[in-house]
Amino acid sequence: MRTLSLLLVALLAGCEQTAHSQQAAPPPLAVEAPPADGEILSSRRTAITRAVEAASPAVVSVNVIEVQNVRVRDPFAGFFGRRVPDRVYQQQVQGVGSGFIVSPDGYIVTNDHVAGNATKITVAFPDGSQLPAELVGSDPQTDIALLKVDPPAALPYLSYEEAGDAIVGEWVVALGNPFGLFEAAEPTVTVGVVSAIGRDFPAQDGRTFRDLVQTDAAINSGNSGGPLVNALGHVIGMNTFIFSRSGGSVGIGFAVPSWRIRQVVAELRTSGSVDRSFYTGLSVNAVTPQIARALGLDDVRGLIVRSVEPGSPAEAAGLRPYDVVRSVGGEPIASNEDIRQRLVDLRAGDVVRLGVVRDGRPLDVSLRLGRAE
Repeated sequence: MRTLSLLLVALLAGCEQTAHSQQAAPPPLAVEAPPADGEILSSRRTAITRAVEAASPAVVSVNVIEVQNVRVRDPFAGFFGRRVPDRVYQQQVQGVGSGFIVSPDGYIVTNDHVAGNATKITVAFPDGSQLPAELVGSDPQTDIALLKVDPPAALPYLSYEEAGDAIVGEWVVALGNPFGLFEAAEPTVTVGVVSAIGRDFPAQDGRTFRDLVQTDAAINSGNSGGPLVNALGHVIGMNTFIFSRSGGSVGIGFAVPSWRIRQVVAELRTSGSVDRSFYTGLSVNAVTPQIARALGLDDVRGLIVRSVEPGSPAEAAGLRPYDVVRSVGGEPIASNEDIRQRLVDLRAGDVVRLGVVRDGRPLDVSLRLGRAE
């Protein structure tokens, strides 16, 4: 507060000095007016400014109200030598995030951690208007949620980049409403590059963070759910979280890739949820040092097949007891959790390639995932 007071004093002092001065203040430093043909003005318009102009009308603020359980411990709980249960009550919590329109009839994409548990959702548009929204469906595992508003007219919307993955080093623009500062207004724009693609993180709170797009464009609280677009204005990702020791942006942000958003949103729009249930007929255990020694494995890694159900997809694939599954889809595994993360984008009927060791020999096995009954 003292710093703010000093600043206000300085500003007031400056105003007083200007009021008593007999000379007009000099104009601010600026480049001279451009020539009549507007060459300098044209040079200010770049691929970035054009991408911002194209994407901004379809970026929204997502305001939510959640009901959360709050647990309060009695400070005198142990004073009388007996256990007193904690008191639990519910309270409404307001939050804000970002989102982007993906269809003219009002479908909007955001993060599950923004709106997945909301009891009330309001979407604010860049033109200042607001509309109530309903949660069509949400997928906590990939942190994707789909909202729907009923607009009075067709809405501007964004398209996904169809030409493959994001390109490392290409310019990107992050759009959204950091800290909820500018609700129902044009989105805040930050610019950077694609720092990396295919970034993986350990599962956290039931979420699978894999194949993420890394960027150095500034992303802060409130940007979650906003689009990361390339120089063409096409969505290449959805801003989801940052790595920071301070809590603010340090240029290490991550976005869910657009190809995963398309897949999950299509399922949410159809059924309101994502069905990842499938059947293999495999029963496995993690490889221990004792198992590794007994089987002559060079390291303690993978899952040993304990049993294979007759007539199951695993039996059809040729898997046998004592096989050791070392990789899924070409990526090494060490636990059941690893398998779940590797299969997050697969559904019943899809074929997955397993790297297996049998009697010391490596094998490639193709397993078609069965439908869970």
